[in-house]
Amino acid sequence: MTPFLTAYLARIGWNASLDVSLETLRALHLHHNSAIPFENLDVVLPREIELSDEAVFQKLVVARRGGYCFEQNGLFERALNEVGFEVRSLLGRVVIANPSQMPPRTHRILLVQLAGEPWIADVGFGGQTLTAPIRLQADIEQITPHGVYRLQRAGDDWVLQFRHHQRWQSMYQFEMGQQYQADFVMGNFHSAHWPASHFRHHLLMCRHLPDGEKLTLTNFHFTHWRQGQVQEEKVLADVAALYETLQTRFGLGVNDAQHGFSLQELETVMSRFELHGVQA
Repeated sequence: MTPFLTAYLARIGWNASLDVSLETLRALHLHHNSAIPFENLDVVLPREIELSDEAVFQKLVVARRGGYCFEQNGLFERALNEVGFEVRSLLGRVVIANPSQMPPRTHRILLVQLAGEPWIADVGFGGQTLTAPIRLQADIEQITPHGVYRLQRAGDDWVLQFRHHQRWQSMYQFEMGQQYQADFVMGNFHSAHWPASHFRHHLLMCRHLPDGEKLTLTNFHFTHWRQGQVQEEKVLADVAALYETLQTRFGLGVNDAQHGFSLQELETVMSRFELHGVQA
């Protein structure tokens, strides 16, 4: 086992054996979701987000930070490759906000070939991200630990939807073509620097728990969910409470020399956000 894989498995709390099977893929997916939170702090701070294997490893594994799709699924792809899975990245267009025009390709997901059957894996879509792989098959309901999903065809493309209050909501549309590192760099730059990007205007975090619950944060608005119902909801009193919540509820590392951040740094950037948030 490589040093990278040993460190990654320790990061996600994995202590079982490994094989190339659907059972292992499902378990790794959920372990990753539960251990490494979705977060966009580097965009807010602001800091550049680097996508090299080493940069992602140092931030998400060594420094115990989280990240968004380009980092999360980049790390998961590397781990699956080292386990022995056949996997490659795809790019999608986020349509969850029902945009009037088709947006650019700014969401990274994974295609896993397993025993001749294609599966979609995604550990990087925030509060609605998959917590289990789903079959690349149209028009069937697929149950994950945190929700029900389905895929539909859109010409040559696919659309992922989740069931929300007895209706289907589209999340993103993706194509099957080959993608390259330059494509991820471009999508990452757009997500972090485009003036209208929601990542630039809100602190967003999510951690999925193994028992089907999840924690979300939008600016100062913290919510604990269970089976789609709110179990706990509060507006954090100040940046000190936010700083503590990031560590105690989301398990975020803040002390790394390169990727950590102080309470004072957080206070500086959060001063432009009001003490409220709208749940994503």
